[in-house]
Amino acid sequence: MNDIIKIICAIILPPLAAFLQVGFGKHFWINLVLTFLGFIPGMIHAIWIIVKNKQ
Repeated sequence: MNDIIKIICAIILPPLAAFLQVGFGKHFWINLVLTFLGFIPGMIHAIWIIVKNKQ
């Protein structure tokens, strides 16, 4: 259930979803840059982080 909420958050605001999953790590900053360059790459990266780092 928690992953579903994070994925919904990744669709609405990708950097927030990345932060919730990994904190202020390198993936958060990569996601922030990708979101500034284009919303879709940031969204895909955030979903990838959530699926890859299942806890």
